Amino acid sequence: MSLAQPTARPFRRLALVAAVLGLAALAWWAWSARTPEAGGGFRTGAVDRGDVRVVISATGTLRATTTVDVGSQVSGQMQEVLVDFNDRVAKDQPIARLDPAPFESRVKQTEADLASARASVNEAQATLKNAEADYVRKSDLAARQLIARNELDLALAARDQARARVVSAQAGVQQRQAAVDNARLDVSYTIIRSPVDGVILLRAVEPGQTVAASFQTPVLFQIAEDLGQMQIDLSIDEADVGQIREGLPVSFTVDAFPDRQFQGEVKQVRLSATSTANVISYPVVVQVDNRDQSLLPGMTASAEIVVSRREGVLRVPNAALRYTPPDVDAAAAPGAGRGGFGQDLPRVADALQLDATQRAAFDAALAEVQERAAARAAGRQAAAAAGGGRPPGAGQGPAPGAGGPSPEAMRQRMAEALNRSFADFRATLSPEQQKRWDEELRALATARRGVVWVLDQGQPRAVAVRLGASDGTVTEVSGELAEGDAVITGQERPAA
Repeated sequence: MSLAQPTARPFRRLALVAAVLGLAALAWWAWSARTPEAGGGFRTGAVDRGDVRVVISATGTLRATTTVDVGSQVSGQMQEVLVDFNDRVAKDQPIARLDPAPFESRVKQTEADLASARASVNEAQATLKNAEADYVRKSDLAARQLIARNELDLALAARDQARARVVSAQAGVQQRQAAVDNARLDVSYTIIRSPVDGVILLRAVEPGQTVAASFQTPVLFQIAEDLGQMQIDLSIDEADVGQIREGLPVSFTVDAFPDRQFQGEVKQVRLSATSTANVISYPVVVQVDNRDQSLLPGMTASAEIVVSRREGVLRVPNAALRYTPPDVDAAAAPGAGRGGFGQDLPRVADALQLDATQRAAFDAALAEVQERAAARAAGRQAAAAAGGGRPPGAGQGPAPGAGGPSPEAMRQRMAEALNRSFADFRATLSPEQQKRWDEELRALATARRGVVWVLDQGQPRAVAVRLGASDGTVTEVSGELAEGDAVITGQERPAA
């Protein structure tokens, strides 16, 4: 026992030193976590370059582009069904037959009525011939004053009545002929024919079944005209339908082929809105090429309409656009809602491949715009100094929605101001260059603006950016940002 005590003391000293060092390390870690000035305490994301796809997701049902419902125009008992499901049929091909016996009997009856009507015509014509002869005879006798005048009048009336009977009998013949034609047409309707070339999708009748074609024609067959071309009927919310136009690409999947991506394009945006639980939606028709016949009518399609696609653009996480330091007013952040044109306009001009004259006109217009912007900035700083050091933009008029101009109105004013400032430069451009310049200038003036906070030497610094397309995770930006910059997406909570 006496030999073990000296050996245990060094171990106790080492354990005590290790504990002190551990407590010191823990204290240093806690202090550094509470000190954002040292570069800690912030969650950051990197500015990178890549693609941004803006898509609208929806589900719909696949169906044939043209589907024809085939029914019966006459009532009767189904005698024979000549086709089955999935059979291919040609136009005018018989697909079913009704029992024709009742209709053939009606044809014989109407033909007998027609023969009777024709006999009546012959009888009326014979009566007319006799009446005309009698009238001629009495006219001669009356001219020689051998008979009274009233006998001649009676003969004239009898002749006219006979002529009317002939006309009536002839009309009766036409009526009976129409009845015969109608009866024969009903006989032809007992053979149901395909109105188009296609495939039988539905057969809703069996031999021996009675078909009643009264006020509404029963649907006996459904024929898809061409399964090589199909369509998807999508229901798009009113908030998204404004971004959809004809010709946009669409990708979709079906449960039958989960690993396969099918392609289509928007064919039509229909104006017939529907309301479901106070939610307004519009039908959008997507055209699909189905040459391999793999897609079947009725399949559920999960579709994505590619509204826009930006390739190789600067992107920031969406969380960076929502972050503002706790002690800074978002509306008064440096550069909030302003800036960005100093870099954007030269970039647009470079893409137009200007000649020397056009470049000189552009440089002159840009210098004038920058001078006016600098003068306005100086005026705001002077007003801020006179108002007690308030930051530029703070307390300068009502906020949007409180009597001030809306963001849309402000963007419209900005577009008009840019058009006026660069009118002389635009006049030097070719029609193709003018078209591209107008599109880019409209996009610049009406684009949304935002502020991101860059971590610069451990301190947050506001950078004004112009916002572009967003896919819900990242957003396209342009401004004084570079690929690889660290943007702040949040702030860590201090340790308790």
